[in-house]
Amino acid sequence: MTSSTTVRSPHRLYGRGSELSIIQGLLTRLRQGDGGALVLAAPPGLGRTALLREAAAGHRSRGPVLYGTASAAGTAAATASADSAASAASAGLPDRVGPAAYAGPAARAASADRAGAIPAPEPFTPEPLTPEELLARLRGGSTGRPLLVCADDAHVWDPPSRTALAAAARRLGPGSGVGILIAADDGPAFAGLPTRRLAPLDEDASAALLDRLAGAGTGAGPTADSLDPVVRAELLREGAGNPRLLTALLRHLTPGRLTGRTPLPSPLPGAEGVLEAYAYRLDALPAPARALLLLAAAAQEHEPAGAGTDALLLLRAGTRAGLPRDFLDDALFGPAATEGLLQRAGSRVHFSPPLAARAVLHHTPPARRRAAHELLAALLGEAGGRAGTLAALAQRACAAPGPDHALAARLEGAATAPYSHAERSSALARAAALTPDPPMRSARFAAAAEQAAHAGDPDRARALLARTAAPAETGSGLAPTTGGPGLAPYVHGLLALRSGPAVDAHEALLAAAALLGPHDPGRALHALLGAADAAWVRGDAGGYLEAMGRVDPTPYGDAFASYRAGMCAVLAGRTAEGHALLRRCLDPDGSAEGRSVLRRCPDPAGLLRAGVAALVLGEVAAACRIGARALGAVRTRGPEALLPQALEYLAYAELRAGLHAAARAHALEGLHAARRTGQPNSSARLHAVLALAASVEGPAEACAAHCDAALAGAVPHGLAQPATLATWARGRADLAAGRPEEAAARLGPLVRPGPRQGHFAVRMLAVPCYVEAVVLGGRGGELSSVVDEFAAWADRTADPQAPAQLARCRALTAPADEADARYAEALAHHDRAGGDFERARTLLLYGQWLRRRRRTREARTPLRDALVAFQRCSARAWAERAGGELRAAGEPVAGAVRDTGGGVLSALTPQQQRIARCVAEGATNREVALRLSLSPRTVDHHLRNVFAALSVRSRTELARLLGPQTSPMPRTSQTPQSPQAPQSPQRP
Repeated sequence: MTSSTTVRSPHRLYGRGSELSIIQGLLTRLRQGDGGALVLAAPPGLGRTALLREAAAGHRSRGPVLYGTASAAGTAAATASADSAASAASAGLPDRVGPAAYAGPAARAASADRAGAIPAPEPFTPEPLTPEELLARLRGGSTGRPLLVCADDAHVWDPPSRTALAAAARRLGPGSGVGILIAADDGPAFAGLPTRRLAPLDEDASAALLDRLAGAGTGAGPTADSLDPVVRAELLREGAGNPRLLTALLRHLTPGRLTGRTPLPSPLPGAEGVLEAYAYRLDALPAPARALLLLAAAAQEHEPAGAGTDALLLLRAGTRAGLPRDFLDDALFGPAATEGLLQRAGSRVHFSPPLAARAVLHHTPPARRRAAHELLAALLGEAGGRAGTLAALAQRACAAPGPDHALAARLEGAATAPYSHAERSSALARAAALTPDPPMRSARFAAAAEQAAHAGDPDRARALLARTAAPAETGSGLAPTTGGPGLAPYVHGLLALRSGPAVDAHEALLAAAALLGPHDPGRALHALLGAADAAWVRGDAGGYLEAMGRVDPTPYGDAFASYRAGMCAVLAGRTAEGHALLRRCLDPDGSAEGRSVLRRCPDPAGLLRAGVAALVLGEVAAACRIGARALGAVRTRGPEALLPQALEYLAYAELRAGLHAAARAHALEGLHAARRTGQPNSSARLHAVLALAASVEGPAEACAAHCDAALAGAVPHGLAQPATLATWARGRADLAAGRPEEAAARLGPLVRPGPRQGHFAVRMLAVPCYVEAVVLGGRGGELSSVVDEFAAWADRTADPQAPAQLARCRALTAPADEADARYAEALAHHDRAGGDFERARTLLLYGQWLRRRRRTREARTPLRDALVAFQRCSARAWAERAGGELRAAGEPVAGAVRDTGGGVLSALTPQQQRIARCVAEGATNREVALRLSLSPRTVDHHLRNVFAALSVRSRTELARLLGPQTSPMPRTSQTPQSPQAPQSPQRP
């Protein structure tokens, strides 16, 4: 496809790549002499006209374009494109498609301006054309060049024009030389033609369009780079993926509102034009259908966004409003009565498109809207019960003509725990809108923001917070539901904990706790626990102790008091005391009834704290059990915003237990939940967990990608814990790939003292990998203090792998006459602890140690066992490393990549093949020696034999001979050699 045949756009059409490709296919066939038709069906504002303009611009240089629009009288008017107007007029092409009255120069100029075309000469009124006559005129008037007909807003053309156009489009085919593009509403007028239905823009496309419209990053106007994030989120929410609506909303906001200096109005202005575009369709419906649509749109007001409305409630409302039962059955069970605007899915009824509900309410007079809300409120009140109370009050709030303090108080009082957080947020926001007193209104908006944050909707929470007054304007002594002057800072801190810098969250939550303490101790406790969490993830032990030191545990039971005291003791260095207290969190009174307390615990946050206690103790099996119960509690009771954290804790416990596949599955689910609920900090932590899983299971590319994603989120927000985990994962992947020097360079700063030291809760877990990397890299002198510190930690923790890992570290650093016993000790610990992966790593190191001491026959058994164990736990990269060691020990490995078909490597021994591959990848002799556990002299000896056997004289020739899969990557520059003198295989 050349540039001259590509659909081009001076202004990018965001999110319409697939539609442009389809149009391009039609234009390509048209230029080859074949015809065809395509209907672009969409509600108003989704870009039908823009796509027609793209097609016209792309075809204009290859043939005439006839652009048809709807005139002021609802008839079809056509204009020829700028560079083909003369050819179209001389060919006798009709400037009216169908029997149309003259629209007048002003209307024609407006249509031409909208289409991006120049009006044709003064039109005339032709006789009505049949479809055959119209098609014949189009074919005969194209003068042998392909003709493109663009019919815009064809659904509002006069019926004869629509009929002629549809019939002509159905007759196009190979050799016709005419293409017809029709932009219309998604109705029955053009049924049977190839149709592409435009969906609303997705979030990414909407955001890109908003950035362009606001001039973000381009300096194109007063709003360049200054669009407030809260305003941006609200515009995207209200824009609903509709480009025209998004454009109109943006244009109606002042610079002060766009930058966040002035509060946004509610609702946002500017939607009137797009909503009025639905009027033609609504006015054409019979009165019963319009009444049903009004009831359906009004009934959605008390439902969560996107939930639709209850079909039974709508049926009852329609019956109470006097609509015939036959009509209601037809409308609700067969949507033909409402022309597809209502669609039923199970017990719910939805608008299609969703924006039509807002159009119905906008197009209905206020008195009729209030009557519909009152009717629904009465029906919901009659139903009674938990399901009806809050919904009935919400409908009465929609019907209220102005502020109503009593109704607002009833809404606030009803927004209690039995309802979901989203329902409570909506009710509190309505109560705030009805509240005349500014301090109370601000407090209720803050309470609504808190519930939105718990519901996993941070954008909505921030928009509600933006409607609160300054802290000095809010008063104390408010209802318990609304909190007091510290509630807004608390919600700000809660949002920062999930999506902002950890230090900001820590300070904001400490300040909020001080404000909330005198009158709202429950929220003050949650603020202090959140501040402690922020300090923990930063690696700030002092900040954690400061926040937890302010907590008064007396009202919250023995288990919570033990947790607080135990965590503080551990971080203060009183490990034995802290562990004893933390064990009481798992078993408060030591009885059988006490041991089952977690199973009965109604508080998901309490279960998560118990899981943290188990991990600090090293009780990984208990951590997995408690994590599973916490996840079940969150799924059952919520809040939705806690789901990523519950999945993260469970996945981390499973990693510690060696259940890498289960950890990966839970972490992936948690990552999706974090993205859905707007929690990028949780995303960073979950990427770190996934990186650790990938460092075992592979591939290396997945581990690197998750590490990069974790660090990209962790570093700007000061999240030391996921940064440490990600670096550990990258180092472990280096070990699996046989790169111990790189692993040691990554892990050294984490485990050694200094300013770059890793997170205090993670660094000891990385020590075994660091010891292995240093020993294999030939730098054993750096390890004594690190191993001693790890030994002290292993004595304190209940982690079942710690004794085996310590014995392995001792074996790696022991003299040759002690190493055998140390490896045997490590394997004995592994047999008691379980865990395939760690045991296989010890077997691999033991077999490698035996082989390097030329005890080749003895080395085969541990290497074979390591290979099988790695394969059993899907540790592919580690299995490859074990297989290489086993082949080097002289035992063939099933499934290994070997040249047995007389290829270039068939003349080499297995050891020579491995060295040749490494050298072809660009490794130096020293790097090959480290990777294969050989001496550089042995590598040099084998490489000389490889050169002789393969008749090559340089590393570059070897890489070229072995094929493109192993491209040479020289580490150092080389002086060009004489073609007569072969290069030495030695490369330091």
